[in-house]
Amino acid sequence: MIHSDRGSQYASDEFRTALKNYGFVQSMSRKGNCWDNAVAESFFRIYKTELVYHCTFENEREVFKKTFEYIECYYNRQRRHGTLGYLTPAEYENQFRKVA
Repeated sequence: MIHSDRGSQYASDEFRTALKNYGFVQSMSRKGNCWDNAVAESFFRIYKTELVYHCTFENEREVFKKTFEYIECYYNRQRRHGTLGYLTPAEYENQFRKVA
């Protein structure tokens, strides 16, 4: 899945055809709602600041490996988030499941 704002480059027939050809599903923010992308933009800023800018990747496989390790081992299990009451995403999800 590829999520984007409603910019003309993302809404163009050429871009949408390329996504379809590569098997991606497109997701766009709602018209006039700037908050739709806020969570994704925040995550990618943190991801780049905490991982990408500090690594030299040898190949695509290493990008996938380090990204998986960053998200699953660090971001979801160790990194505390202010918007989640300073819990990790895993802790927050476990707490949510107990209530539900």
